[in-house]
Amino acid sequence: MSSTVTSQRPSNVSEALARGRLGVPSVVFFVLSAAAPLTVVAGVVTTGYGVIGVLGIPLAFLAVAAVLAVFSAGYVAMARRMANAGAFYAYVARGLGRPAGVGAAWVALLAYNALQVGLYGTIGAAATPVLDRLFGITPQWWLVALVAWAMVGALGLLRVDINGMVLAGLLCAEIAIIVLFDLGQLSNPAAEGVSFAAFSPDNFFVPGVGAVLVLAILGFVGFEASVVFSEESKDPKRTVPMATYLSVAIIGVVYALSSWSMTVAVGPDRIVEEAGTQSIDLIFNLAGAHLGDTVLTIGQALFLTSVLAAMISFHNTTARYAFALGRERVLPAVFGRTSPVTGAPRAASLAQSALGLAVILLYAVNGWDPVLQLFFWLGTSGGFGVLLLIATTAIAIIMYFARSGEQETLWRRLIAPAIAAVALIAIIVLAVQNFANLLGVAPDSPLRWIFPAVYPVAAVLGVLWGVVLRRSRPDTYARIGLGAESTAAVVGLPSMGDEPPRHTAEARR
Repeated sequence: MSSTVTSQRPSNVSEALARGRLGVPSVVFFVLSAAAPLTVVAGVVTTGYGVIGVLGIPLAFLAVAAVLAVFSAGYVAMARRMANAGAFYAYVARGLGRPAGVGAAWVALLAYNALQVGLYGTIGAAATPVLDRLFGITPQWWLVALVAWAMVGALGLLRVDINGMVLAGLLCAEIAIIVLFDLGQLSNPAAEGVSFAAFSPDNFFVPGVGAVLVLAILGFVGFEASVVFSEESKDPKRTVPMATYLSVAIIGVVYALSSWSMTVAVGPDRIVEEAGTQSIDLIFNLAGAHLGDTVLTIGQALFLTSVLAAMISFHNTTARYAFALGRERVLPAVFGRTSPVTGAPRAASLAQSALGLAVILLYAVNGWDPVLQLFFWLGTSGGFGVLLLIATTAIAIIMYFARSGEQETLWRRLIAPAIAAVALIAIIVLAVQNFANLLGVAPDSPLRWIFPAVYPVAAVLGVLWGVVLRRSRPDTYARIGLGAESTAAVVGLPSMGDEPPRHTAEARR
């Protein structure tokens, strides 16, 4: 039997994303928009203070930024060697074997779709104060969600650089208002004056630190998307590393500064009580008191666009994951085709839009709570899924360099990913222990186990599907993890985890 398995080479037009359209700024805009800075500052930070009651949230953001920066050393080292819109999926496949890569892909699809559709639940809540203040109307949440859905779906079919320009405008305004809010808070300190108590380790290493770390890492979800756009970058070997490190640094500084300035304005001894009482309105009430009603209205409007920008970014990320899987035939081939006009993954984008529409209609018809049961539950569980992927990828990076023998510094191929893996696994353990708090349900609620358990189940099913592909469709199995090279899938490849050495007949397995 031949040692090489080939498959018919499809059109490059139909199976290639548009190359060379994104520079460092555009990729950073996609990443930061997914992180949704204003949404995190206004929602996640106040939730952390009010619900968990730990003052050291600014220090938690800096600690998580440090862990992710260490992880990124190995992450971008992999990115220099392979440009693949599947990112985590491709890296796990190349490091831990193709079946494990398929398992990671199933987890990624589940997590990113949860993050994307969950945002439709909060768009109505974000729009209500703005529409009420400006027009005196309070539409049903699902009407606002449908408008947002149509906008996101339409943009998802356009050129990726057009999406980047839209995100650039939204994000610049969002960051500007956050800085303005911070200046207003720092310029109007509470009676205690400017206090740095929030950065004290004594206020960080306390009961509840585990939940705070989980909350902090959820605020960074999206930083990893820089690699997803590598195939469309002008110079992936330069663009992806710069965009990754810049994104982690910007997110960490913005979150730490904003969460600290909030304690300065309210007072470190009162921030927990006030955040618990005012919740998401705290930062806007402070803005109204310090900066006036006009700035307050602008801030509320930009909170709305912050959610919209995150939707656009996650939609593009999710569609590209499905595209990568379709191109390699792990999903039906139709998902791996792009528009010859725009270069966008058309079928994958339409499928993501169809799922979003179905979820909106399902929640509207049944009258389910869009904020708690859609945004909070799916958003939290989606972030947990990404956390699992990051930890698994850290291990895969170590295995890839150990097996491939490729030259790389000891720091990038072993030390950094090992440190990151240990830290991330510790956070995962803390996340599981605190999942009831993260969901806002009773400690004995079955939901605290159902949501996190979905991911290992999806991973196992993905691994089994990978094994089935190895035995029944060796040509498809040969494509896994190859990215753009998968259209000429040839199996005399370097060892990939469970696979035989170079020149061994894959088809015999």
